[in-house]
Amino acid sequence: MLSLRENALTINSKHIVLGSSLPGKQSGRNIFRLAVVLYLAFLINPGQYIKIQELPAAEYGIGGGYFSEEILSESESEVMLMPASFESVLLEPDSLTRPRFLLYDSYMVQNGDNISTLAITFGLNQDTIVSVNKITNSRLLQAGRTIRIPNQDGIFHTVRNGDTLNSLAEQYSADKEAIKIINELFSDKITAGTDLFIPAARLDWSTLQEINGDLFIWPVNGAITSLYGYRRDPFNRNLTQFHNGIDIRGNTGTPIRAAMAGRVSAVGFDNVFGNYIVINHHSGYRTLYGHLSVIRTRTGANVTQGERIGDVGSTGLSTGPHLHFTVYKNGATINPRPLMR
Repeated sequence: MLSLRENALTINSKHIVLGSSLPGKQSGRNIFRLAVVLYLAFLINPGQYIKIQELPAAEYGIGGGYFSEEILSESESEVMLMPASFESVLLEPDSLTRPRFLLYDSYMVQNGDNISTLAITFGLNQDTIVSVNKITNSRLLQAGRTIRIPNQDGIFHTVRNGDTLNSLAEQYSADKEAIKIINELFSDKITAGTDLFIPAARLDWSTLQEINGDLFIWPVNGAITSLYGYRRDPFNRNLTQFHNGIDIRGNTGTPIRAAMAGRVSAVGFDNVFGNYIVINHHSGYRTLYGHLSVIRTRTGANVTQGERIGDVGSTGLSTGPHLHFTVYKNGATINPRPLMR
């Protein structure tokens, strides 16, 4: 029990006389003595104090910090109303749960940086960094390039004819109102060709694999003898032709394996490609394997990635044993090399 009556201080029923009220130096001494006694009283019976506990930071995201917990004396705790649950003490502030405007920082890529390490450093998904910076091949990310670092996760979606805010919200499991706030839209009307930021959305698996160059395995082990693109015609050096795939050297009979799981759509013989196989894959991909000596699959067969489908040969228009490998995306040929592990 702590009380102050006239010039006496009572602590737990013990009286300490401070002295009479005297002017000047005596009064100053009394004030000093009172301060000392109050300090000692706090040490003896603090009554209550605040306990500070550090919270660990959430992995790759927002979190961490401190919270305070009030510790009461036994007598005080009897009349205090305690919270219904521990969670009620740690409610997230509204500022962390409501949509935020999209803001950016800039960062210059350093030696040794890659998409994965940047995502960890800035607490973002790889998809976010790839989409915001329109990265089409993560292996070509070079030191010295300045990239944008957004203040939240999400990806950009280019609006197509027929898209609505409701359909985009459903497609990406996003909140329609959050999309409007972040993109500063004042109505539900959106225009084809516009890039909208979809908060917390992710790229589909195949797109991310394509960007990271992990979509296809090598169908045969060997050196590339002819690249994708324009080249001199191997049968007439005076002509230039477009080579719509890559040629991989191999000995006759070397196993050829499906570069990705899919369904065989065609097998046969062509005057140019010789014995060939075509496989349809997900996400609009199709692969062609040419100049085979032996075909070891059939039309309509489902094949797994790495499954043997034929053998290297030199059938058709060929200068020697090799595999001609073509990749199509939505009907058009693309360079296979950046997509291969």
